[in-house]
Amino acid sequence: MATWPQQRSISSVQLLTQLAQDVGIRLADCLRTTGITIHQLNDNNAEVSAQQELSLIANIIQAQGHYRADLGLEAGRRYHLSSYGIWGFALISSPTLREAIHLGLRYVDLTFAFHQVTLEEANEDARLILDGQAIPTLCRQFLVDRDMSAIMTMVEDLFNTSPPLLAVTFTHAAPADISPYQQRFGLTPLFNQAENSVKFAGQLLDLTIPQSNPAIAQMCESQCKALLTRRQQRSGVAAKVRDILLTQPQHIPDMEVVAARLCMSSRTLRRHLLAEGVSYRLLVDEVRMALAEELLSLRGITVEQISVRLGYSEVSNFLHAFKRCKGQTPKAFKETLVANKAESF
Repeated sequence: MATWPQQRSISSVQLLTQLAQDVGIRLADCLRTTGITIHQLNDNNAEVSAQQELSLIANIIQAQGHYRADLGLEAGRRYHLSSYGIWGFALISSPTLREAIHLGLRYVDLTFAFHQVTLEEANEDARLILDGQAIPTLCRQFLVDRDMSAIMTMVEDLFNTSPPLLAVTFTHAAPADISPYQQRFGLTPLFNQAENSVKFAGQLLDLTIPQSNPAIAQMCESQCKALLTRRQQRSGVAAKVRDILLTQPQHIPDMEVVAARLCMSSRTLRRHLLAEGVSYRLLVDEVRMALAEELLSLRGITVEQISVRLGYSEVSNFLHAFKRCKGQTPKAFKETLVANKAESF
């Protein structure tokens, strides 16, 4: 089961329904079976689930009868930083592109992403990698096209110019007409590749963002953290499971053990969690990552010690899990925390 955040802003759905109507798809066809109402669509403060947005995207693709190769790219053009609320404002206020990316990945659950996004640096180059294996097949090409195009839009918003790229790769096959991709990325992407990625010169990471303001960035990050905490608050059976996991993070029990403590079978527990839009694995990851962040903020504790405290059999397993969830290594996360504390003095 995919582990996307349960709730997200209505903004993405608003952008997608407008795009669909612009290409001749009726609003009723977009919203069919999604559970999203017109009232919600007109309420800028409304929230929807990740599954509802996926259902909407599936409706748009099916209404076309076939996938139009430029539709996802055009969608990505519309995801300006202003559409992300406080998360977008935090990025604009960051000192450099590197810090903007790190902050963005720390709070990526406040966005509309369906991909696991990571930043990798090697030699003098940098890559943003988008892993979309958990996305339903019907929606996968649209979403990778959308999100890769949205990366361009965000960088354009930060610097008021298109970023010079070294390479762009897609896992999906090349469409009959690749010119929309060439126009969007300023080069000819490679298709049928092992990963979805955007490659650029590493020196771009240290570019100063024109509207940077460390004080505002820090304030925005505090608001991002508060909003993420509110959205991650659990209720019902999920909250009870989370409470049990928090009592023994060094020895995470199997689902069967937790189910027994809740006086139900593991099958019943799984059904309850599914109804609440989460999985047992997601709750385990949430608990471990929340505790990892707290431990990384402390002095005098090593990554190896943290991995033991959180019940990982190997340090490498902890490193992989942390990077998958946070988009950066524990070391990079800790360095960012230290830098932010230094700036606050």
